[in-house]
Amino acid sequence: MNHRLLKHQELYPQNYLLGAFKPACNVLISFNDGNNRKQVPFKKENGQMVTVPLFQSQENIAGKITIEPMQGKKIDHNGVKVELVGQIEMYFDRGNYYDFTSLVRELDVPGDIYEKKTYAFEFSTVEMPYETYNGVNVRLRYVLKVTINRGYAGSIIEYQDFVVRNYSTPPQINNSIKMEVGIEDCLHIEFEYNKSKYHLKDVIIGKIYFLLVRIKIKNMDLEIRRRESTGSGTNTHVETETLAKFELMDGAPVRGESIPIRLFLSPYELTPTHRNINNKFSVKYFLNLVLVDEEDRRYFKQQEITMYRLQDET
Repeated sequence: MNHRLLKHQELYPQNYLLGAFKPACNVLISFNDGNNRKQVPFKKENGQMVTVPLFQSQENIAGKITIEPMQGKKIDHNGVKVELVGQIEMYFDRGNYYDFTSLVRELDVPGDIYEKKTYAFEFSTVEMPYETYNGVNVRLRYVLKVTINRGYAGSIIEYQDFVVRNYSTPPQINNSIKMEVGIEDCLHIEFEYNKSKYHLKDVIIGKIYFLLVRIKIKNMDLEIRRRESTGSGTNTHVETETLAKFELMDGAPVRGESIPIRLFLSPYELTPTHRNINNKFSVKYFLNLVLVDEEDRRYFKQQEITMYRLQDET
């Protein structure tokens, strides 16, 4: 049967076959509060930037789905449904999606659609525990997926992304970071940061004290680094990005000197710290102190900090 069908198709001009694959209908997904809800930038798989609605966990996600057949066409289908999906995709394992949230609403029973038809849908108080994240090796996304099931004719599927951000209250306990580091008989410094947990628009305030200086230091920088870990075991991938580099000192310090630190975080593209998200990935942040001597030898001291998002940091 398939052999005879292929032979039959070869009799038609090429432009006829191309026309056969044009979409049979337009599918439009809209949110009920779309005009009032905050819109945020979102990078699609093809790299295109669009704006999409912003939600947080426990909100209702409701709207309408409109299916409009192309002129002169009829849609025979085996049912219409909408799914709310939260999924993680590893870039080294492309094509495999790990769903951590999947909710379904059946919109229509099998039948025919002759003209424009609109369906209402609602997902109430949706648990969306993880933030949308687009990283170096992994992305976490939320999407509405509409499926018009047509069996052998090939299902029609339409997607609508949206962004989820979740908020924290300032921690009740936020200890300062104070450490002494050095090289025996050469360098001894003490550094102090005012706290260990920062919101995304915070300011890092601190000081560096030089207790012993017997090497010729040329300059000193403070870096903000993001470390993304994906996978597990032998399949673990770790990527470290330097998001900010702030010069603290240019020139040689002397014993007893104190260098102030005041670094504003708002200019940088930061996210909250993500710890072992669905056993798939983690995102951590570090303050990295870098000293360079006159022979271009580099000395590092790294300290992990916790990032969190406040309500007004959308």
